[in-house]
Amino acid sequence: MTRTPSKPLVLVALLMASFVINLDTTLVNVALPTLTRELGTSTAQLQWVVDAYNLVFAALLMTSGSLSDRFGRKGMLMAGLLVFGVASFIGGYANTPAELIAARAVMGLGAAMTFPATLSLLTGVFTSRKERALSIGLWGATAGMAIALGPIVGGFLLEHYSWSSIFYTLGPVSLAVIALAAWFVPRSQNPVPHRLDFLGLVLSGGFMGLLVYTIIEAPERGWASAASLVGFAGAVLLLIAFIVAERRTDEPMLDVRLFNDMRFSAASAAVTVAFFTLFGFIFLMTQFFQFVRTYSPLSTGVHLLPVAVSVAVGSTLGTRLAVRAGTKAIVTAGLALQAIFYFWVASDISPTLSYGIIAIQMVVYGLGMGLTSAPATESIMGAVAADQAGVGSAVNDSTRLLGGTLGVAVIGSVYASLYDARLNTTLPATLPPALTDLAHQSVGAAFGVSSQLAAHGQAAAADVVRQAATGAFDHGLSVGCVVAGVVAVAGALLAGVFLPAHPPQQPGPEHQPAELADTTSNRKDPVL
Repeated sequence: MTRTPSKPLVLVALLMASFVINLDTTLVNVALPTLTRELGTSTAQLQWVVDAYNLVFAALLMTSGSLSDRFGRKGMLMAGLLVFGVASFIGGYANTPAELIAARAVMGLGAAMTFPATLSLLTGVFTSRKERALSIGLWGATAGMAIALGPIVGGFLLEHYSWSSIFYTLGPVSLAVIALAAWFVPRSQNPVPHRLDFLGLVLSGGFMGLLVYTIIEAPERGWASAASLVGFAGAVLLLIAFIVAERRTDEPMLDVRLFNDMRFSAASAAVTVAFFTLFGFIFLMTQFFQFVRTYSPLSTGVHLLPVAVSVAVGSTLGTRLAVRAGTKAIVTAGLALQAIFYFWVASDISPTLSYGIIAIQMVVYGLGMGLTSAPATESIMGAVAADQAGVGSAVNDSTRLLGGTLGVAVIGSVYASLYDARLNTTLPATLPPALTDLAHQSVGAAFGVSSQLAAHGQAAAADVVRQAATGAFDHGLSVGCVVAGVVAVAGALLAGVFLPAHPPQQPGPEHQPAELADTTSNRKDPVL
């Protein structure tokens, strides 16, 4: 007798899997200063502790989504969680930066295997638009909460244990989620498996890998440097080759004609913009809290809680409202709220600004983020046929990762160049060259120079350096916020013009995989 899984328990298992992967996005970042002290990690190596994960994650998302459609989404989910958890646990034993970077790369493989399956399984179980909208809203809320809670969890572990605890913790948590998925999540794969599109797998992985790598390196190399231009040109050529190959094959991994459907392409652009602003927000505000407001990593995470809560609320409400008022209106409103947040911050940010005002600003941003990403994701998955749910989910995940990587790179570049330029005119000319160079590295380093001068009895010079660094940081932060706000406005205009309000028809049973249809057709579980 076949056991009929409970929809609420299926939802819990899949949300937990999504939570673990998203938590790691910001969990590790708070440990970077500790890694410098205890492993002797250089700045370049610290960058790759973060980027090795993102690069492998991005390069293999489409491949993993396609393979999950072919061989089974539940199996891919569980295998990915196992790879992710074991690699994380082993990473806690790393004795050198190279060992840790290698573990992070393998964690990226596990994340790529896991994340697309969470969304494709959700849309296979919850097939009516109302159910799908609510489940994706909760999925988006979970992702937003995990990203915002990462600094809190990481800060707590760092204050009570060693940096290794951050990696050890993810191992047993992953195993617990595997147990949940094994027991509650139904099997899902296409009833008539497609032939593997090997060329599409290679070209999609090459395109995403090269594009993300070039974006990661562009701030250091220069956006207009020869290496960056070659990288971007290579990514464009791989994308063109992928499109041509997919149009010519009888069984493509991704039907590129989907991008003619504005429910898919305009929603994908909206998700990219939303995550551009989200990771730009995290990049700017964590520095503001830790360096300018001198909060500890744990305190920084706690002060970011208004974002976590409002993203969860916005995601849950957003998909429900999109069913009633239309995806166009809700996504456009969400992007407009994000733009309002950035322009508001740019107009009044200062070291002495009341946290109460900052909290209200973060609520505005979090609601905007939730109202944008969850309804746009529901639109993407509603446009994808069931037999390509895995690769459709991977496209959605790729837009998130690409937008986030661009957000950090672009806003980071704007901030860094303006911070550097402002310091050139405000640092005292009598400051020794070695200390001047150190102050230019970051606002945190500049505050360290100020403390060093104060410790040697040069209180006046210390105060000048601190004021110069604070002014330069505020200038870079403000202009970075303006850039993010302009991108959000562009996204709102794009959504307002191109994103359809409603799907042309309600998805019927013919859109779901036969195996899932068999397991859900006679259920009597309450609708979520």
